[in-house]
Amino acid sequence: MQIQLRFFASLREAVGTAQESLELPADVTTAGQVRDYLCSRGGSWAEALAEGRSLRIACNQQMAEPSTPVTEGCELAFFPPVTGG
Repeated sequence: MQIQLRFFASLREAVGTAQESLELPADVTTAGQVRDYLCSRGGSWAEALAEGRSLRIACNQQMAEPSTPVTEGCELAFFPPVTGG
């Protein structure tokens, strides 16, 4: 399954790219599994996307949970939490 990835703010800087097209293995079917798969790249990927790091995921521009299914052609966006005031 092919999906589109987007990275914003400090995550973009940490992984060195703003976007990427990715072919997922058959056993990667949720947003949380995509995060884990990206962490398996090691280095800055593992550090920036590590479990326990505060970040948000959107699937097709809707806030997503780790259990959110990913589908062919979907867009997953990873970004740090936003504060305002």
